[in-house]
Amino acid sequence: MSAGQPLPEYVSHKTVRAAKIMLMIILDNGNWLLVFGEIGSTIEKDQKWAARFAPATGGYYVAYADGYASFSPAKAFEEGYTKK
Repeated sequence: MSAGQPLPEYVSHKTVRAAKIMLMIILDNGNWLLVFGEIGSTIEKDQKWAARFAPATGGYYVAYADGYASFSPAKAFEEGYTKK
């Protein structure tokens, strides 16, 4: 690829589990509690995960079939995925 050429495009075809983060609470142990309003549940993530992904309210916690979990800003997630 020479300078000035655009990068190739890719389309996602993965199925993921995800929920919009409504609230984030830092716990006494330094871990983060992510609160999902839509499904009425929470998940605790460690400091290392939070530092790596820098989650924010309004974005999505994303869990892949292989156990990997990440964070996606709302705009990027909503443009790339539709709910089944």
